[in-house]
Amino acid sequence: MPFPEGFETKYQQLLGADAPAFLATFTRPAASGYRTNPLKPEAPLTQAGAAIPWSGWGHYGKVDGNGIDHVAGYVYSQEPSAQFVATVLAPEPGERVLDLCAAPGGKTTHIASFMGHSGLLVTNEINRSRAKILASNVERFGLTNAVITNNDPDSLAAAWPEAFDRILVDAPCSGEGMFRKDPDAMQYWTPDYPAQCAQRQREILVMAEKMLRPGGTLVYSTCTFSPEEDEQIASWANATLPLTLVPIAKSAGIASGRPEWAKGDPAVANTARLWPQDLQGEGHFVARFVKAGDAPARGKGPQWGRLSATQRHDYDAFVAANLTQAPAGHLLAVKDQLFAVPETALDWRRVRVVRAGLHLGTFKKNRFEPSHSLATALAPEMFQQVVAVSTDEYRQYRHGDLLPSALTGKRFVLLTCDQKGFALGKLVNGTIKNLYPKGLRH
Repeated sequence: MPFPEGFETKYQQLLGADAPAFLATFTRPAASGYRTNPLKPEAPLTQAGAAIPWSGWGHYGKVDGNGIDHVAGYVYSQEPSAQFVATVLAPEPGERVLDLCAAPGGKTTHIASFMGHSGLLVTNEINRSRAKILASNVERFGLTNAVITNNDPDSLAAAWPEAFDRILVDAPCSGEGMFRKDPDAMQYWTPDYPAQCAQRQREILVMAEKMLRPGGTLVYSTCTFSPEEDEQIASWANATLPLTLVPIAKSAGIASGRPEWAKGDPAVANTARLWPQDLQGEGHFVARFVKAGDAPARGKGPQWGRLSATQRHDYDAFVAANLTQAPAGHLLAVKDQLFAVPETALDWRRVRVVRAGLHLGTFKKNRFEPSHSLATALAPEMFQQVVAVSTDEYRQYRHGDLLPSALTGKRFVLLTCDQKGFALGKLVNGTIKNLYPKGLRH
């Protein structure tokens, strides 16, 4: 693999005798991995890869993007080393957590796995098109406590000072750790690029710290090998911000950060490095900080945006006719769209929101039309009518076809394949009309 000019020399100088083993990894296949979704009801999975030692739900192997396990949100494809990051953040149910640089959603969905539909997960992406991809992945994974925002860190810091118990900054970086997985990333690299990225990383961390409550935890991570973006950033934050580097438990080939790459700062040994020559995964760097002081987590958020009498009637009628119980959360109507918002939600009237919690559906004339999100977010037992389909019928429905049914009457139904809910349909006297979103059809 031809390296960008200056890359090979840089790491020969930094790694010395370890450089040949490191550089040799770029000629080997990239490692693939996935996570199972603990938020889903138990159901058989087609994947059965070996366990990733540092990830509670992680396995080695590739996921079929059109298979039912993926489409129904029972598995999520994520590179193995990247699965260490949320493990270090270790959020707990009921907390307020911010994933500041979240797209495409791998770390967001991993964070949510720890939270169990409880608390609030704000997942932010500054790029609008990438925020839409993030929203799609959050929907497929079936999250009910996530609010997706599309803002720069400065705007969020102004709106939400000291609002979060834990924050993840998976920072935009030079991406050296992904060169093997995505060789096209090399075209952006120059010897000066890591230093340019480091400047932006410092700016992001300054804003992130403002949003962390005293006593809260901040995890900083990159997918690069560059000391300018890793050890040197961790040392700078430890010395400059009211943040203290704390140790990270390391095993299975995970190494400590290198103090010698940060002017001998001994605190840097608390950070973690995942090197591809030492384990089955790509390059990653992780640092965990605790903010000085102590403050309790905040309670419930503002309750505003009540439904009109007509909206409440139409929604209640939908629930009574189609569900066994209403989804949890505070109901928020935004124009003709209805959301179930986490009870611990923040006041987001000063930020740009892509998706406010669980999207329940749309108010039409004299009726309520449910969102596709309900198919992947709600357990099958929450639907009054569940229709199990064959693998062939699953493929036909995802293609956009109607399905015949022996059932009569009119109502919305949940379609399942291999016991996994993947779509809603509209039963109309022996025919299930296709409600699968056009953008997801295959």
